Amino acid sequence: MTFSTILNRVATTALLTATVAISPALSNIAKAQTLNGAGASFPAPLYERYAQEVKTKHPQLKVNYQAIGSGGGIRQTIAGTVDFGGSDAAMKDSEIAKVKRGIILVPTAGGAVSVVHNVPGVNKLRLSRKTLPAIFSGQIKRWNNAQIRADNPGVTLPNLPIRFVVRADSSGTTFIFTNHLSAISGYFKGRVGTNKKPDWRGLKNVLKGKGNTGVAALVGRTKGAIGYVEYSYAERNNLNSAELQNKRGQFVAPSLDTANAALASVQFPENNRVFVKDPSTGYPIVGLTWMMVYKNYPNSAKANAVKKWINWVLKDGQNFNGSLNYTRIPSSVVNRVLNTVNSTVK
Repeated sequence: MTFSTILNRVATTALLTATVAISPALSNIAKAQTLNGAGASFPAPLYERYAQEVKTKHPQLKVNYQAIGSGGGIRQTIAGTVDFGGSDAAMKDSEIAKVKRGIILVPTAGGAVSVVHNVPGVNKLRLSRKTLPAIFSGQIKRWNNAQIRADNPGVTLPNLPIRFVVRADSSGTTFIFTNHLSAISGYFKGRVGTNKKPDWRGLKNVLKGKGNTGVAALVGRTKGAIGYVEYSYAERNNLNSAELQNKRGQFVAPSLDTANAALASVQFPENNRVFVKDPSTGYPIVGLTWMMVYKNYPNSAKANAVKKWINWVLKDGQNFNGSLNYTRIPSSVVNRVLNTVNSTVK
């Protein structure tokens, strides 16, 4: 055997070995999938946790989620620029009709909307069903107003103007908030109404924050401020949350337990679209949030990745909801939604 023959055999063997070693890596790269989602900031802390934890079961699946507000999530879903959207205001029939690829609404969690405040010297604040909509429709302008004092006997309220902090973007949190206030006050309904981005006519000293994060930051640094954020943002930013009067006349603080109590009687229709206006018990301002997935994707790999993601979210992912102060979706609803997703998404 010549020296050149030996060299050729060594080279061939090395090449085969390298090919065998590289093949699994190439195979893993081929299987890897990235999903891009955008929308509601209400569930953003939960979706960020989901994106981290899903890798335990599906290491090849990477999920990116951008909190741009529910309105932005619906617009990008209609435009087809995301793999899934997020919204706390379920898409309307007219919006779904614009999506040629079809839409499935996937409920993922529920939660409370906290009314947060920065009133000097006041940690515990109570707001009745009469007072809260009067504040946010501009009828009450100062913190020492007689109506607020009546809700808070024995509390020294400062003679300060109320600084209103609302969302700058089209927001599902705003939708949940205004949906409740419209249900309990005819004046608010006629003046402001249920909307993802109302014009807040009649309010002065209005500050606008982008996302729940922006509202929380503004309330935290603005003396005399009042605003609304998803409950977990109030907790993470150490903001004071008001106790609100519910339908039974009880003053209730936002919490996981009081949100669960409010959402316990919610019935999900076939299209999974639910609007909670004025629950019979528990904390009164609660809502649900949805992922919006297409029925048709450009290829089977993307469709299979979406199905893996949704199956994980509604099975394993629900175990993380409570730790971040979000409610779970009932198992009966989970099973029905998964049947639809697994049989329809292609």
